[in-house]
Amino acid sequence: MQISMDSYRSHIDCYLLAQLEELGEQSPRLRDAMRYSLLLGGKRIRPLLVYLVGELVEAPMARLDPVAASIEAIHAYSLVHDDLPAMDNDSLRRGQATCHIAFDEATAILAGDALQTLAFTLLSSASGFNPKAQLSMLKELSIAAGYQGMCAGQAIDIDATGQTQTLAELEAMHRLKTGALIQAAVKLGAIASGIDHPDEQNALARYAQAIGLAFQVRDDVLDIIADTQTLGKPQGSDVQHRKNTYPSLLGLEQAQHKCHTLRLEALHALDALPYNTDKLALLADYIVKRDK
Repeated sequence: MQISMDSYRSHIDCYLLAQLEELGEQSPRLRDAMRYSLLLGGKRIRPLLVYLVGELVEAPMARLDPVAASIEAIHAYSLVHDDLPAMDNDSLRRGQATCHIAFDEATAILAGDALQTLAFTLLSSASGFNPKAQLSMLKELSIAAGYQGMCAGQAIDIDATGQTQTLAELEAMHRLKTGALIQAAVKLGAIASGIDHPDEQNALARYAQAIGLAFQVRDDVLDIIADTQTLGKPQGSDVQHRKNTYPSLLGLEQAQHKCHTLRLEALHALDALPYNTDKLALLADYIVKRDK
């Protein structure tokens, strides 16, 4: 069995493009920068998680589209701001010039801001959900993207640059910076699909926690073993920016072992679910084995 990732990617990209085209002509340059950043490429792991969780209970894809799109819009905004000169000051993202290079710094900041608000517009405008479920999804995404999630992780990362973190501190940082949004994708997929049994929600949460951390550990490993052309961003940027990483704390071999341990944790969590979880298991495999 395989996951047709290209078909999911094509589907969500078409949906995102349609949403951008509905924004109007108030600022074509800003909209172009949003489109550039949102549709530049990428694996679409977060929206894919929404769809795969929904498939567990055969939730219609059309019902999941605005939920998946909202997660990807938040992710895209975070990358635009992460690349800015005041943050990581990167010039390459997904093999292309970063937004502030392709446009300018002010436009990139505004594009990130607009993508963030687009996420909540999509989620709050989605039809077919009862008010309680819709409010719950908005809350989960807000928490994951904000002070208690991604933004806090980014702030900790900035503060720790050039300093030495313990393994526990590094893990806590990445559970916020990278893991929070991945966990939110699984949570939102469950809420949108009506998966409300506590044991099933807990199993999905454990799966999400494991793959969220595994995703970051694999990123750290790839920064060492892959090349710039494959990665689509500068190879060795973690070392250049004096970042704490799993290879720097554990060594490359132990960091790779950590990835596979997390994969096993994810698969064990899936065993507790009364559904066909083959695709979610394959996604866990992809995350720890991917080359970019």
